Amino acid sequence: MATPPSFPFARPKAWHPPAEYAKLRAIEPVSRVELWDGSHPWLVVKHKDVTSVLTDERLSKQRNRSGFPEMSAGGKEAAKNKPTFVDMDPPQHMQQRSMVEPLFTHDAVAKLRPHIQKTVDTLLDATIKEGCEKPVDLVDKFALPVPSYIIYGILGVPFEDLEFLTQQNAIRSNGSATATEASNANKTLLDYIANLVDHRTQTPKKDLISKLVTEQVIPGHIDRSDAVQIAFLMLVAGNATMVNMINLGVVTLLEHPSQLAKLKTDPSLSPYFVSELCRYHTGSAMATRRVAKVDIELAGHTIKAGEGIIAATQSASRDEDIFSDPDVFDMMRFAPKEEGGRGEDWYKGMGFGWGEHRCVAEPLARGELEIVFTTLFQRLPNLKLVIPYEEIKWTPPKKDVGIMELPVVW
Repeated sequence: MATPPSFPFARPKAWHPPAEYAKLRAIEPVSRVELWDGSHPWLVVKHKDVTSVLTDERLSKQRNRSGFPEMSAGGKEAAKNKPTFVDMDPPQHMQQRSMVEPLFTHDAVAKLRPHIQKTVDTLLDATIKEGCEKPVDLVDKFALPVPSYIIYGILGVPFEDLEFLTQQNAIRSNGSATATEASNANKTLLDYIANLVDHRTQTPKKDLISKLVTEQVIPGHIDRSDAVQIAFLMLVAGNATMVNMINLGVVTLLEHPSQLAKLKTDPSLSPYFVSELCRYHTGSAMATRRVAKVDIELAGHTIKAGEGIIAATQSASRDEDIFSDPDVFDMMRFAPKEEGGRGEDWYKGMGFGWGEHRCVAEPLARGELEIVFTTLFQRLPNLKLVIPYEEIKWTPPKKDVGIMELPVVW
């Protein structure tokens, strides 16, 4: 047998998904790949098979199980840490997830919208006040602080600490720091959250950490260390992805001027734009991994107990059987046909995963992105890049798609 291809595949350029996905969807939707450690998990690339994998309780999310596919040596080391609900199976998964879920419902996010709007406006006010005689890095001034400040507010982080923690989170996740710097920043954040848990144990307030302490730790449902890990997960889990989605949304609109004009004219279209943005740029493309607890059959293949599976959500979001012209960005894709749209099902986009592990904070992420894109180009209608598209500094081609710097003027 030939050696399976090395994975992850590389993006050929910019934001384009790896070409291998389209080939495999056509000829071999379930196949073996080779990871950094020489292991050979299964790669699943068709939407129907990805949804099957992500809803099959015979497959495990527990990273400490033998055969679970880790994407790097760092990931393998991190798998030894105490897990949070994202790495648990039923029933523990929902027991812990339900502790934070009420804060991210549509009703809860609706109440947060004025705060999100104020955060976006305040950051834009500060950027505009500085002027644009010289280019501004939109990542540093806007895309990074927006999601950071909002999740810190939910957690209960004091306002005076926001800037410092945002810097630490950037060092931890932006890919340009050394391994030691990233590790130190990670520890700084974890220590900070642990300290905040202790403070809220003594003096609870109306925030997520206080809720975890008063409703879960004090009654003995979870340990203090569980509360620290859950709060830390909320702090870091979607942060880098959200930063990237804001950057990618800006560049995508600038690359599609007729769609930008449409959104400027009618900002109420932003939910459709956000749904297409999250499909087209599936931001966390290698997080949906499993290991078989028993032998299963999938698309004519036997996957044996102890064999790993990578469900390629980025590929599923470009599946020709589900989406028309999937490589075309169309902000009206998910609008009803009577509104001039394609009438496709936004929920099938894989930007937030699938099944019971679908992102718990999806309503918050959507709410933030909708407000960002109803506001940004209204406040800065002439926003443009100061470098050609070809010179944008992208994340490494084998990592999740993202933008490191975005110099703009307006």
